[in-house]
Amino acid sequence: METTTAPSTKGRPREFCVDQALSQALAVFWSKGYEGASMADLTEAMGITKPSLYAAFGNKESLFHKALDLYESEKLAYTREALKQPTARAVAENFMRGAIDAQMSKCDPKGCLGVISATACGAEAESIKADIITRRASSQAALVNRFHQAKRDGDLPDHVDPENLAVYLYAILQGMAVQAGSGATRAELERVVETSLMMWPSA
Repeated sequence: METTTAPSTKGRPREFCVDQALSQALAVFWSKGYEGASMADLTEAMGITKPSLYAAFGNKESLFHKALDLYESEKLAYTREALKQPTARAVAENFMRGAIDAQMSKCDPKGCLGVISATACGAEAESIKADIITRRASSQAALVNRFHQAKRDGDLPDHVDPENLAVYLYAILQGMAVQAGSGATRAELERVVETSLMMWPSA
C-alpha cells in the first residue's frame, strides 16, 4: 500500500495512504460527477489538504483520470469476464447483469461514473468527456471483435452486423446506468435485461 508525505501547515509532515485517498476521491466523482465534485468535497472525503492533493495527484483533472483508472480496474472487471463467455448471448447477459451489480451496489453510488461525468460535462471539461469517450470506444471495439468471432463461429446469424449489435447493447447499458442513477430499482433493471435477451438474435 503506497503512502506519501503530505505538506503540513505546522509541525511534522503528515503521511496518508494514496490508494485509500484515491478510493475516496472515486466515490466523490462517482456520486457527483466530474464538474459536480468540488475541491472542498474531494479534500474532505480524502482527509487531506488541497496542497497535499496537488502534490500527490496533480490537479483535479489528473485526479479524475486516476480515479477513472481505478474505476475501470475494480468496478468494471465484469466486462472483461463477460467477453470470455462462450456465446454472444452469454456475453451480452453477463455485461448487463454485471452492470446491474455494479450500478446497484449498496457500497457504491448508483449509476455509472463514465455516463454521469460525460453527460454532465460542460465546455470547460471537454478533455474529461473526450477521455471517457475514448475509453468507451476501446471497450466497445473489444465487444465488436467478440461479436465478429461469434459470427464466424455461427453463433450469430449472417444478417446481424457486429458493430450495430455492440452499439445496441451499449445503448441499453447506458440507459440502465441513467435509470440506476435516477432511482430505478434492481427489479426494474432486471426486467430490462430479460426483455433485451428475449429480443437477442439467435443463429
